[in-house]
Amino acid sequence: MNILLVYAHPNPCSFNRAILEVLDGALRERGHATCIHDLYHMQFRATLDGEDLARNWRGDLADDTRAEQDAVRWAQGLVFIYPVWWFGPPAILKGWIDRIFTRKFAFDFGPSGMRGLLTHERALVINTLGGDEATYQREGWQGLLVRPMAEGILGACGVRQVVYRAFYQVPTVSPVERQAMLAKVRELAATF
Repeated sequence: MNILLVYAHPNPCSFNRAILEVLDGALRERGHATCIHDLYHMQFRATLDGEDLARNWRGDLADDTRAEQDAVRWAQGLVFIYPVWWFGPPAILKGWIDRIFTRKFAFDFGPSGMRGLLTHERALVINTLGGDEATYQREGWQGLLVRPMAEGILGACGVRQVVYRAFYQVPTVSPVERQAMLAKVRELAATF
């Protein structure tokens, strides 16, 4: 399977980077073809401006938008790896979605409303968080983490199955706990 890994973390030494490297290696070991789009390394222009919006509606997309859409088309599976900041993705990833998941590419409107156009069988969303899982459960915040990306973006755009995995307390866990987290990342690759 062709898998596009969209990665959004500005620190090349982050635990998110370790997740990316372990997942990419494990997917390749299983015979998948992978392509990594490191949005910070690419210096992806994340602002959807008025010109972009007008071009989108005309179907005259910017070159970088077309290139990213080609990468999404190439892929049969999508992976998103990013930290959760203020209950959402880093701005660069939100901007990537705004600029790449355009009307007539990722979705369109018809008589019955919006319909998804992406044909990917599956996507995997991996997040890291600083907070502890018990607090997120107690406060009912887990839905705030999962639903916007899994349902509001990927599901609405047609992706059939979205698997979500969060790793909590990343800044404060021990090296042994981090290794256990990376073992879970390898398990995710085995089921992709």
